[in-house]
Amino acid sequence: MEITGKIISLLPLQKGQGKNGEWKKQDVVVETSSNYPKKVCISIWGDKIDQFNIAEGESVTFSVEVESREYNGRWYTDVKAWKVNKGTESPSSTHETPDVSSFSSDEPEDLPF
Repeated sequence: MEITGKIISLLPLQKGQGKNGEWKKQDVVVETSSNYPKKVCISIWGDKIDQFNIAEGESVTFSVEVESREYNGRWYTDVKAWKVNKGTESPSSTHETPDVSSFSSDEPEDLPF
């Protein structure tokens, strides 16, 4: 799945110690580029934080994995980035005008309603 938009916030880096060693995570808030923009919080884990090298204000497309898990009767959903392309624009945010010359004018204009 891909999410395209503009980075509006880089949240503070989080670090911790787990059973498999040290971990780090950074959350990024992206505003989608569509008719009805949505804000999505995307998590970046481990070495990808440095690899992606992203900044606020950049237009990006994240390839993400969405996963939900249950804990104490409640469900939590993570959106994890595994790839990023910088400076891309969503096809849904570019609106093409149809070529009206391709429509046939030979049809009668009588509408049945």
